[in-house]
Amino acid sequence: MADELSRLQPAPGSQTTRKRIGRGQGSGWGKTAGRGQKGQRSRSSVHIRPGFEGGQMPLTRRLPKRGFTNVFAKDFTIINVGDLEGRFEAGAEVDMFALKRAGVISRIGRDGVKVLGRGELTIALTVKAARFSAAAKARIEAAGGKAEAV
Repeated sequence: MADELSRLQPAPGSQTTRKRIGRGQGSGWGKTAGRGQKGQRSRSSVHIRPGFEGGQMPLTRRLPKRGFTNVFAKDFTIINVGDLEGRFEAGAEVDMFALKRAGVISRIGRDGVKVLGRGELTIALTVKAARFSAAAKARIEAAGGKAEAV
């Protein structure tokens, strides 16, 4: 540790000079400057698009294509009524941020949280989510709570 500002210097190995290619034989990177002899990659204006394999059929075209991606698919994080039991106090208001804080869910889906009906619920909770299954809504209300769609 430097005891004076005048003795400060960077940590050993933290600063290196950049490699200057094409600056003479003595540098070790002269003449062809690491580009080899002739060929497309040795030229100054080379642009080879990603995935190009020199005229060989590219891997993306050689592999079989299967299925499709539904761009209209909904992205919900799914939880069950049983996951709420023991995690919250009676009368608590449970929304997607409270679920994340409590560690019930690891991520919030693009379209929110959907509550399904598996498991038992004995405490009254006000649950706010994007969607509820009919069984989940019935179980929450049977325990004296409310299921609110947001």
